[in-house]
Amino acid sequence: MIKYKILLYISLLPLISISQEKVEGMVMQADSTDERQGLAGASVYWMDSQLGTITKEDGTFTIPFSEKYDQLIISYVGFESDTLTIRAPQKVLHRLQPSNTLDEVVVSQERDAMQKTYFSAQNVVVVNSAELLKAACCNLSESFETNPAIDVNFSDALTGTKQIQMLGLTSPYLMITQENIPMVRGASQAFGLTFTPGTWVESIQITKGAGSVVNGYESISGQINTELVKPFTDKPIFINGYANLNGRLELNTHLNRKLSDTWSSGLYVHANRRDRKEDKNKDGFLDAPLANQINIMNRWQYQNPRTGWVSFINIRFLNDEKQVGQTDFDPSIHKFTTQVWGSEINTRRFDSSLKLGYVFPELPFQSFGFQASYSHHKQDSYFGFNRYDITHKSMYSNIIFNSIIGDTQNKFKTGATLAYDVYDELVNSQNFDRDDNSVGAFFEYSFDNLEKLNLTAGLRIDTHNRLGTFITPRFHLRYTPWEKASLRGSFGRGKRAANIYAENQQLFGSSRQIRLEDEGGTVYGLDPEDAWNYGVSFLQGFNLFERKGNVSVDYYRTDFKNQIVVDWENPREISFYNLVGKSEANSFQLEVNYEVLKNLDLRTAYKYYAVQTDYKAGRLQKPLQAKHRFFVNLGYETTAKEDGSQWRFDYTLHTLGEQRLPNTSINPMDYQLDAYVNPYSLMNAQITKVFNKNFEVYVGGENLSDITQENPVLAADDPFGVHFDTSIVYAPIMGRMFYGGFRINL
Repeated sequence: MIKYKILLYISLLPLISISQEKVEGMVMQADSTDERQGLAGASVYWMDSQLGTITKEDGTFTIPFSEKYDQLIISYVGFESDTLTIRAPQKVLHRLQPSNTLDEVVVSQERDAMQKTYFSAQNVVVVNSAELLKAACCNLSESFETNPAIDVNFSDALTGTKQIQMLGLTSPYLMITQENIPMVRGASQAFGLTFTPGTWVESIQITKGAGSVVNGYESISGQINTELVKPFTDKPIFINGYANLNGRLELNTHLNRKLSDTWSSGLYVHANRRDRKEDKNKDGFLDAPLANQINIMNRWQYQNPRTGWVSFINIRFLNDEKQVGQTDFDPSIHKFTTQVWGSEINTRRFDSSLKLGYVFPELPFQSFGFQASYSHHKQDSYFGFNRYDITHKSMYSNIIFNSIIGDTQNKFKTGATLAYDVYDELVNSQNFDRDDNSVGAFFEYSFDNLEKLNLTAGLRIDTHNRLGTFITPRFHLRYTPWEKASLRGSFGRGKRAANIYAENQQLFGSSRQIRLEDEGGTVYGLDPEDAWNYGVSFLQGFNLFERKGNVSVDYYRTDFKNQIVVDWENPREISFYNLVGKSEANSFQLEVNYEVLKNLDLRTAYKYYAVQTDYKAGRLQKPLQAKHRFFVNLGYETTAKEDGSQWRFDYTLHTLGEQRLPNTSINPMDYQLDAYVNPYSLMNAQITKVFNKNFEVYVGGENLSDITQENPVLAADDPFGVHFDTSIVYAPIMGRMFYGGFRINL
């Protein structure tokens, strides 16, 4: 017998008016005895509609009421979805049962694996765990293959690392956070995305354009925030095994335990290894690195509904080792010799974080939160005769207060941020040591009547020892012109200190000379990067042949007031200098999502990029950036049987238009590349067999079209010569690859 109840409840304050056009309520855990502490992040939406929302930190929600819909679905990861019959505006208190305590389950409709928000002022795409299962998703850098919002490119011909881009700009211009705490930044820019295993991720929130001032001033093109699995709602035991035919092995284990009514703990262990040498293109260089990683995280969750306190504590240790270069390279023999070219990249990282939240018992709309983190990142590496070592110690804290002004339509957030970074960086024989510190304060106001208009306006002021004192404004507006439509506009400023070597480590895998133009700036002799981002987007939901879908179109423009130009146009050198002139990134995307047949979903998108910068050689299109990209994803799953068994099929196609290559015209003919490369397409597919709720297996293939770059290593026959270069990579190094794995939930 399902033991839950739906209660009408009276507002705690007369300040909160009862709207006749809304359904307001709170979502709670079934065994909670305090009606003032709810579940944050639960999905609430009308069946067969595009009307939906997500519960706030205190579990409350507000959703427009329409006589067209009367079935309200409430779902949350780790809990059973429920459907409520609502025929009039009212207030509800609903309790969800944990999925492992029910004897009987009835699910009326599942939430989409990728959700587009209709009522948020910001342009946000939420990717949940179901979407991540469409691919092997071994780490965070591989979690975006089925998502058109993010582009996945190839970093170099050595490390196998994938680089992500959004709105035509690389990941340093994205703020990448873990549960809204900055994570991939500074020394971790090159490989940091590979340090978060895919199985640890519960959901990903992708925000296009200017983000919130609450999260800092560094975001320029957007934000990617990952939510990790929670010990309280994750399965007690989870095991994932993976292997591919190119020699990569991986194992993930989750062990979760409820220690008391308020405390839960989880131990998460990830290990991967590749010790097989692959050189299918016969150029004498490894197609993928020899690698070994161990990654351990201990996570503690505290939740006390009676007092209103909630907390998360994370502690993690990582050791990552890579060996790249020629197939015959033996570090014990050939390191720093001219016999065989090779490289080792060894990273050790410790990080910890604390999140503390409190909801005022008598004021459920009022709360405060505190975030703090510390990380110690140490990378020791060499590339042939190039040496690059960096140690980055980072401390961060943020305190946030949330409340209302008059009523719940007018909300605000305010708080303060403190950050301190210590860099110890060695580039060959030159030291670039520095300390960065900043303190800032922010205020963000939001107006929300849900049905027609929503706006968020924020302002923060920061004082930084290198960037100076500056103001960061951010503004977002959402308007609903008609049913199932959402029109948005945004603008905002971002500012950052570029870590030029950590962000461009592929330069060390070449014979290029480093040219750093010291112009008297505060970071490497250069000025901080400063940019404005502007964007508009439109989302329209529809029903065609009684099947739902949506179409979205967006345009974003980023104008740099200053940018550290990374100039690859001379094949003998790489130059860093301040922008003189203009640098802009224009991004246009058209996307259609539609349920073609029952259980068959289509997602397709076209993207156009115009990214140009004034180099010393003149205005040029960004190299290794396809102007045109086309994306298709097809997902089909059979109807689940009573025991949970089903089949899932997924297919993804990426088509990249022509790309401009850096200029190599002064090289000898054998080492010259074409000015542009032709378009090509990549295909990935996966089949999953779910035997029951506890066990499933999957097999798949990547790069099924077997596309490879003909000469990824320039001058591979003379790695110690002046023409050697592994940084010009525009297509896969590895050919067709097949993999398989299993997942166990207990």
